[in-house]
Amino acid sequence: MRRSLWQTSAVLVAVGALVGGTAATASSETYESSNHRDQDKIRNVIYLLGDGMGRTHVTAGRERYYGAAGKLAMERLPYTGAVSTYAVEKGSQQPALVTDSASSATAWSSGVKTYNAALGVDSNEKRVATLMEQAHAAGFATGNVSTAEITDATPAGQFSHALLRGCQGPVYSDAACLPKNADGSFEAKPADSTLITPIAEQIARNGTADVILGGGLARFEPDDQKALQAQGYQVLGSFGDPALPAQTAASQKVATKADLDAAKGKKVVGLFNRGNLTVEQAKAALPAGAPQKLEPTLAELTRKSISLLNGRRDSKGFVLQVEGAQIDKRSHANDADQTLGEVKAFDDAVAAAVDFAQKDGHTLVIVTADHECAGFNIIEKGSFTNAEAAAPPANSDAGNTANNSSPARSAGANVKDPARSSGIVNGAGAKDPKNFAPATFRTPDDPAGVVDGSAQASLWLTYLSGNHTGADVPIFAYGPGGQAFAASQDNTELYTKMYRALFRKAPHQH
Repeated sequence: MRRSLWQTSAVLVAVGALVGGTAATASSETYESSNHRDQDKIRNVIYLLGDGMGRTHVTAGRERYYGAAGKLAMERLPYTGAVSTYAVEKGSQQPALVTDSASSATAWSSGVKTYNAALGVDSNEKRVATLMEQAHAAGFATGNVSTAEITDATPAGQFSHALLRGCQGPVYSDAACLPKNADGSFEAKPADSTLITPIAEQIARNGTADVILGGGLARFEPDDQKALQAQGYQVLGSFGDPALPAQTAASQKVATKADLDAAKGKKVVGLFNRGNLTVEQAKAALPAGAPQKLEPTLAELTRKSISLLNGRRDSKGFVLQVEGAQIDKRSHANDADQTLGEVKAFDDAVAAAVDFAQKDGHTLVIVTADHECAGFNIIEKGSFTNAEAAAPPANSDAGNTANNSSPARSAGANVKDPARSSGIVNGAGAKDPKNFAPATFRTPDDPAGVVDGSAQASLWLTYLSGNHTGADVPIFAYGPGGQAFAASQDNTELYTKMYRALFRKAPHQH
């Protein structure tokens, strides 16, 4: 095996104006609620996923770019709720309270809880159908867009099935594709060989998504391009030289924004980087001739995919998944500056989707996350985190000893430890790799002259860890049927609600 109608005329103001000291403004009003409450009016579903985006990511993004009284585009959607995200242990339904992106993707795409690292299979390694597969089979056009490698967990969850998310390609290995037994040995290869087929190979041959836009060109090889073209796909760029045993940056040609703009086919594949797409903040800082400058933004990918899918006259409608992947990846790195930029880039894609939905009148837009990443938080200006402190906060209450806990800790010990904090991480302490201090950012509410990385900046951001957390995530919805998502719900319910919206009936039980 080889491998919008706004209620005000407010304009979203670019980050350049913000950093330059100009107060950005955004309406605090919501998008107009759709009057279409009959789910029979739904023809299209656009599901936008901010990977790793918790409630604080949204709040911090709003405050950073629009100030305390503003709102991101996603916050202006009329229906809001919350989503629980837990996974289960392998071979059981025992909850695993912190999910990864693969098990979460399986939950919302298939309505089934599974173990961390699994894609499109249940906890017993049995294949389950995805919403995108079902929509495609029923005559809907389908699209899958991501700023990650298109073989990564979130996009892969809609159009592949794998026992392990790392089985991406281009080559097969037991270590990447086969789970291990308790004794450390590899499990026997399953009867369903698809489950250990590299994800890139599955994507190139199963035809599940008509429009595929993202990164990850290095995961694919020339025979994948040949397989796609045989199915009628327009392949942007080149997957490489068939005469070479392995592909490199020299032999492969990434797609560009110009290629995307010119694409007109019913089926289009565009991979714009050999790995993940470039974070927007870094891309903006590159010189004009840098190849990364040729990558489209997530908003541009979203608009083009909608145009291609909506232009189909041979379909019942369309289903589109859009992922802003780098919110998670930069949160893992505890890089608040890049994280905020990716929240803004994702929100711009949300605005693009809602703009279409408002004009169309038959499109349900859902905006949520797969999990929260890194315990992102906003702390009081001028304060410090436990990670910077000589000791945790005091737990002794002299006025009421019943409030005390063990072991007792003195308030006098709760001070910054200079060995663990050398100043604001994007300011005075920027060169210290061991620094646990917050990052600080100016907002539109700050006086002129206040800069990022200063103690005077009002937005102080910190992280709890470098990993996922089990916190519920926000959900926002717009359009006919959107009110169904204004609830506290589990991520498996998202599949059920989207299925009902498309097919006007309950899904088959897996």
